[in-house]
Amino acid sequence: MQNLLALNWKMNKTPTEARAWAQELAGKLVPGPAELAVMAPAITLSTLAANLPAGVAFGGQDVSAHESGAYTGEISAAMLKDVGATYVVVGHSERREYHGETDAAVAAKARQAQLSGLVPIVCVGEGLAVRERGEHVAHTLAQLDGSLAGVGPDVVIAYEPVWAIGTGKTATADDAEELAAAIREALTTRYGSDADDIRVLYGGSVKPDNIASICAQPNVNGALVGGASLKVPDVLGMNDALKE
Repeated sequence: MQNLLALNWKMNKTPTEARAWAQELAGKLVPGPAELAVMAPAITLSTLAANLPAGVAFGGQDVSAHESGAYTGEISAAMLKDVGATYVVVGHSERREYHGETDAAVAAKARQAQLSGLVPIVCVGEGLAVRERGEHVAHTLAQLDGSLAGVGPDVVIAYEPVWAIGTGKTATADDAEELAAAIREALTTRYGSDADDIRVLYGGSVKPDNIASICAQPNVNGALVGGASLKVPDVLGMNDALKE
């Protein structure tokens, strides 16, 4: 299965900055075994469509659970699809924490994404207190179950231990594999043999110097990358690390 590097810019980069980033990447990228996809602010997506090198995908960081209508400020799956997006992140820990998104809301967004032909990247994971109680597996699987209600198997799962996001702390490769294996088993229960084709990503302070060991685990199929996605040299370093 091909690894996926989903590069989550979060609330960073203007369209002008996005154009410069994409053009720098186009001038330096040597395609490797991983698929690259830039998860960018919606206002930059048209710019990325015009400037990313061939073979590099892009997508949104969130999507409305509604098809269309009087939902001021929201962005529909059809809008993302029309501009050329392939993926959309749903249920990122920051959306869950700062915007109160529930598992049911995440599932509704994922379903709407699939109806428009987008692949949702469904995020799940635990906070530090949950991990310290030894409840991280049960917590994450319960979150996964609720977030996939009514969602088909054309999906990507991103496991993000919340305590390792933007903190400089990183779960070990064994930690990532423990949850990825548990997620894979749950996906098999839900989707049967279709689960074999679902990519499970790890997200949390991923960098060029740790990505290879994490992605070498049997049930980890790439990474959801935050801070290290903002600089092209870091992206190239991660891409190169997966060639070795």
